[in-house]
Amino acid sequence: MSSPLRKTPHIAVFASGNGSNAGEIFKYFQQHPSVKVNLLLSNNPKAYVLERAKPFDIPSKIFNRYQFMESDEVLNWLKEYQVTHLVLAGFLWLLPHNILTEFPDRIINIHPALLPKFGGKGMYGMKVHASVKSSGENETGITIHLVNQKYDEGKILFQAKCPLNIEDSAEQIAVKVNQLERAYYPRVIEQWING
Repeated sequence: MSSPLRKTPHIAVFASGNGSNAGEIFKYFQQHPSVKVNLLLSNNPKAYVLERAKPFDIPSKIFNRYQFMESDEVLNWLKEYQVTHLVLAGFLWLLPHNILTEFPDRIINIHPALLPKFGGKGMYGMKVHASVKSSGENETGITIHLVNQKYDEGKILFQAKCPLNIEDSAEQIAVKVNQLERAYYPRVIEQWING
């Protein structure tokens, strides 16, 4: 059997919400010579990310917890669309064993803080920025990492930092971090896929 890494790289993006990072990924790879976004998957039928995919003609699939955790339905979609790499962009569920096994070292995530600080279950979105603010940190940033069976514990591939001022609110911290996410995540995905 040939290695899936020899196929044309096809990305599936998993997202649960607004999808600002997913939108940047769709844009970045729209005209890419070798990497294609083939599929968007969401556990939230009301997620705005579903609207973001439409102008790029990226097919979307919505799934529930049973389809994801207790069946092979989502895995079968990934096979049907010939997906080689998974990108998490604001996706809040742990991945099930069948998907982790099928895509070893081919699942990437972005976290809005400098791991290992401010990571783990329940640490996402504004909860992270509020924790950074209350801790009095003088810097924060992003961490791009491989995904394993635990929240935010996969191998770190890349980090970028930004300085914080004592008067920065959690919302202002979020803006600074989002700028880093948009600047770096698509490029790091490209480097990761192309090795």
